[in-house]
Amino acid sequence: MLTVILLLLSVAIIVVLTAKLNVHPFLALLGAALFFGLLSDMSLTTIVQSINDGFGITLGKIGVVIVLGVIIGAFLEHSGGAYKLAEIILKIIGRKRVHEAMGLVGFVVSIPVFADSGFIILNPLNKSLSKRAGLSIVGTATALILGLMITHVLVPPTPGPIAAAGIIGADVGLVMLVGLVIGLLSLIVAIIYCKKMGSKYYIDPNPDITEDEIQEKIKQAPSAFKSFLPILIPILLIVGKSLIEFNLTEEQALTGWASTISFIGTPVIALTIGMLLAFLLPRKWDKNILSTTGWVGKSLTDASNIILITGAGGIFGTILQNSGIADTLAGSLSTANLGIWLPFFLCAAIKTAQGSSTVALITTASIIAPLLLSMGFATEIDKALVVAAIGAGAMVVSHANDSGFWILTQFAGIDVKTGYRVYTLGTLVVGTFAAFMVYLASFVF
Repeated sequence: MLTVILLLLSVAIIVVLTAKLNVHPFLALLGAALFFGLLSDMSLTTIVQSINDGFGITLGKIGVVIVLGVIIGAFLEHSGGAYKLAEIILKIIGRKRVHEAMGLVGFVVSIPVFADSGFIILNPLNKSLSKRAGLSIVGTATALILGLMITHVLVPPTPGPIAAAGIIGADVGLVMLVGLVIGLLSLIVAIIYCKKMGSKYYIDPNPDITEDEIQEKIKQAPSAFKSFLPILIPILLIVGKSLIEFNLTEEQALTGWASTISFIGTPVIALTIGMLLAFLLPRKWDKNILSTTGWVGKSLTDASNIILITGAGGIFGTILQNSGIADTLAGSLSTANLGIWLPFFLCAAIKTAQGSSTVALITTASIIAPLLLSMGFATEIDKALVVAAIGAGAMVVSHANDSGFWILTQFAGIDVKTGYRVYTLGTLVVGTFAAFMVYLASFVF
């Protein structure tokens, strides 16, 4: 109970410091992590190790991806390519359907692509679409990240659900089918929710540019095909890597062309290729574009702030993980007789406590696996529904200890208070709805 109280106090500290006192999120997250660690009986050595590991491991996974994504976004914006794409897409889907478009794109992209990487790649397009349609970035960016998150936790071959399926012993194909059906129903709820929140909270997608300036950029912009390549090619490469590795058995090694695709399909290499394609966008090259005062220099300045905050979020999450709070919550809930709701509540508690959806999925699956027969889950469809219930719990809830929360707020320019009001609440709403759909499905099958 003391650990849970400390967690709630730590989150409250972050909210008060960032939303009320306007303290930089890096300082707020680091302060909250130290507060929790010092008062939760963690050894001083473990606290120091958690700070170093949390910052280093988090940025080791996504730091360079953030930098490359920001550079691609800068070239798309300054060359006018992003607005050219937005203009064409809006003619096809209509100005009132941006939320649906971004939610569905996120839903599809995140099946093979890690959710954070997917948001970074698609963020420039979302910002330009929202600007051209006169919509709040709050609604469209949240639709994008919720779409990404739904398949990230529900549909293999994303690492979390495929690992959970393996631990539970569920059929992967059946897990994919159940995840897609539950996910699509949840996506509808997510889009409705995001439209409402977008109308309630207005934040300009790009307040530094006027409509006249956009029109001028469009006149000078590269072709839509060329503008789409820095976004499309990285996604296709990452998808190719996922398909190759998903279809290889443990006995088969990555050799030859499969090894090459696996290499160029890693997010860092894929986005490096995307960046090189973005270098082709300017019609006229200025020698200062790649300098510290040009497009690249300014974009790296923006990236540094995002990197620091994301790394600090990693510190907070790692402190929580190493405190053993996940085990404490798991032990408390595993004895409860909740039926199909048990894996959901257990995973939701672990996700909320330590931030990582993948860790929550794997931990919950490991706890639930030995209990399956005693809980009455014996058939293949039962196991697939259990994995879906765990996945639904892995959405609930995203807040300050989740890198996705900071990727959303910093890349989209959404303040922390609004992030809590919209995205954190959104993960609760959508995750709970997905769990309710699993509950209803358990009666049918």
